[in-house]
Amino acid sequence: MARLGQVFAVFAARQDPDDPLSGLQVGELPEPVVPDGWVRVHVRAASLNHHDLWSLRGVGLPADRLPMILGCDAAGVTDDGREVVVHAVISDPDFRGDETNDPRRSLLSERHPGTFAATVAVPARNVLPKPPELTFAEAACLPTAWLTAYRMLFTAGRLAPGATVLVQGAGGGVATALVALGAAAGLRVWVTSRDAVKGERAVAMGAAAAFESGARLPERVDAVMETVGAATWEHSLRSVRPGGVVVISGATSGYRASTELNRVFFLQLQVIGSTMGSRDELERLVQMCAVTGLRPVIDRTLLMEHARDGFAALAEGDVFGKIVLTRQA
Repeated sequence: MARLGQVFAVFAARQDPDDPLSGLQVGELPEPVVPDGWVRVHVRAASLNHHDLWSLRGVGLPADRLPMILGCDAAGVTDDGREVVVHAVISDPDFRGDETNDPRRSLLSERHPGTFAATVAVPARNVLPKPPELTFAEAACLPTAWLTAYRMLFTAGRLAPGATVLVQGAGGGVATALVALGAAAGLRVWVTSRDAVKGERAVAMGAAAAFESGARLPERVDAVMETVGAATWEHSLRSVRPGGVVVISGATSGYRASTELNRVFFLQLQVIGSTMGSRDELERLVQMCAVTGLRPVIDRTLLMEHARDGFAALAEGDVFGKIVLTRQA
């Protein structure tokens, strides 16, 4: 293994549940160790996720691991010149099967330094070839938000063309990915939003209709894609048809909500949890984008040195699509 001095990094130096950005720092840290069987990736682009804000709040990242370089997603170049996309799920080397089911799994920036740095070290199996059709910025949007959406729709939801799916909360990285992927796959996608402009933008990118948050829908849907949590949970259960499915991958508005268990069993609803995705699913997603021309919605691109501006926008909800942080070659 090797260590090569200091590298530029965006990292969590402290944690504060009420003021997460107070612990965010931009500067230099020791370059991550590259163990045997791992590779170093020179980061060209990385994208922000709510996971990064949760880390700054102290959720999922113990204080004794600080300072920790943040970031799950990246695309870049290996030491031997390969252009790659980084898969963020780190599983036990001895685990076999879907790595998201490994009880010892973690994401980059939880146990191992993340991607908001000049370089990141990852297991060799965690890098996939970046197709030339995708820019580094586009590729960097795929491994977390877009992979989460892909798994929600096609693995957990098992949705087929012609199904109607409701996406709660238009605008975020996962929500825009759900709209784009669903529309490309022949689904009728409806969205909800508190912001009419975001709803209109979702329709412009392929959604069939947009509704105000909590609104009564014209008909019940086959499936609901839920990432908002407490604020929309009751509406999700009331919007799905008997025998339908609610897939949940996050709860940005909080975890405590009315369960409405009577509705779940009486209507025989399926409630399915979904977390990230496997390397194989990421490979299929990357190829889908390369072949079809489907591309992530990028809200803005910032130099990594200006990461704080991106974190502030994400914390305020002032986002439609993904915020990308770039490094110069």
